[in-house]
Amino acid sequence: MNVIAKPEDRLLYKGADWDFDTLMRVHDACAEIAGEELGLDWYSNRIEVISAEQMLDAYASTGLPLFYRHWSFGKHFAQHESLYRKGLRGLAYEIVINSDPCVSYVMEENTATMQALVIAHAAFGHNHFFKNNQLFRQWTDAKGILDYLEFARGYVQACEEQHGEMAVERVLDSAHALMNYGVHRHRRRAPDLLSEQKRERERREHDERMYNVLWSTLPEKAAQPATRTEEERRRALLQLPQENILYFLEKSAPRLAPWQREILRIVRNVAQYFYPQRQTKMMNEGCATYTHHRILGRLHEQGRISDGNWLEVLHSHSSVIMQPDFDDQRYSGMNPYALGFAMMEDIERICREPTEEDRDWFPDFAGCGDPMPVLRYGWSEFRDESFILQFLSPALMRKLRLFHIVDDSGQPVLRVDAMHDERGYRRLRRALARQYDPAWTDPDIQVVDVDLGGDRKLILEHRVAGGRLLEEQEARQVLRHLASLWSYDVLLREVDPTSGASLREHAVSPPR
Repeated sequence: MNVIAKPEDRLLYKGADWDFDTLMRVHDACAEIAGEELGLDWYSNRIEVISAEQMLDAYASTGLPLFYRHWSFGKHFAQHESLYRKGLRGLAYEIVINSDPCVSYVMEENTATMQALVIAHAAFGHNHFFKNNQLFRQWTDAKGILDYLEFARGYVQACEEQHGEMAVERVLDSAHALMNYGVHRHRRRAPDLLSEQKRERERREHDERMYNVLWSTLPEKAAQPATRTEEERRRALLQLPQENILYFLEKSAPRLAPWQREILRIVRNVAQYFYPQRQTKMMNEGCATYTHHRILGRLHEQGRISDGNWLEVLHSHSSVIMQPDFDDQRYSGMNPYALGFAMMEDIERICREPTEEDRDWFPDFAGCGDPMPVLRYGWSEFRDESFILQFLSPALMRKLRLFHIVDDSGQPVLRVDAMHDERGYRRLRRALARQYDPAWTDPDIQVVDVDLGGDRKLILEHRVAGGRLLEEQEARQVLRHLASLWSYDVLLREVDPTSGASLREHAVSPPR
């Protein structure tokens, strides 16, 4: 006699409750679809269940599972906790770490359906993106990050015991203020965080040698101007101009102790770890959101999650990708989940059901039938800015009702600069992509000179883009931290990149 399985027998879980066997079944079902149908490639997964308070703690320490102590993390924890307890802010369903194995933290308060969504989203969507995107492959060390964080926490703790918490806190305060200017923006050798602890002693000895060589270039009489050869040698030793300010201070600040230099190195390594995430936020979230939608939709088609579970998925999914209109009080720019998911779905539409317009704009893949090779290529080879330039279609611009406004402070009115026509689409696409380009959004500030022949003043230059000067009060606060680490006067010049003319100067002295 044949036994006919009931539909309920295929369900991965029933109701909202779950246990660790449920998580394992869900993970394996998601892995089957992610590998066989979507062709994803991911690091091995490690899924950890945490409480709401642990999630708040992870929020406060930038989402990293192991980190050194600092007062700012406690401040952020108190802020997040207060808003959460009052019901004014929810918590993320998950946090995922770019590591090998990939660590995904899921909330113990989540329902079984939300755990399935989180696993599909983080353990497969984000995980695939971390492993395959070129920015992450070039700039981060997934195998070494967890061991390095453990080393960093132990090193900072040892410094606190040896030199005092206040002394360490002052260095960390200044390093955190300069964290956004502690990254290499151009390709260098891939980091090897596993060897950092072994190389710490070697770097200390090297820094001491470099200190002696560098400051021996001071002329015997300060009044004598340096010759061109001496100036070129000095600039070569200091590697000027230098965009990575923390790197420059670590290698060249004259009065920093070896332990202080190592703390600067720790902070800039963490900043470098997060640098690709800043450039791929929209793509990363779009990849993960598209992945969880495809995987859970397929599980629903197979009868492995119920209709009620699928409605819960759709409710959460639609909330995540909601994009407020520009005149909505909730509007704060483009929602990266909304734009990312919309672009992934639009690429799928172009591959399967292209229009003539699509064939004109995307002749390489329009009508190819299978969107996954195109999506995997995009997730691998692009960042947000270039992905928008390459894949944003006129149809999606119309669907999102995008338009470009020029806000010129020299003009009395705003000007609509791009409409929905052939020329307007291209200008609109360029304008939107620019908002995701760090070269446009981040100030271009570099160390350009040091007055070794005089008062050892550190000179920086801000190449002003689009007439946007730095906010004066904030600039001076950051420069005070820089002067504290340099130990001598600091001068920042804001210059016109075309003419080289000085537009404004900020001079700061170190604390006495």
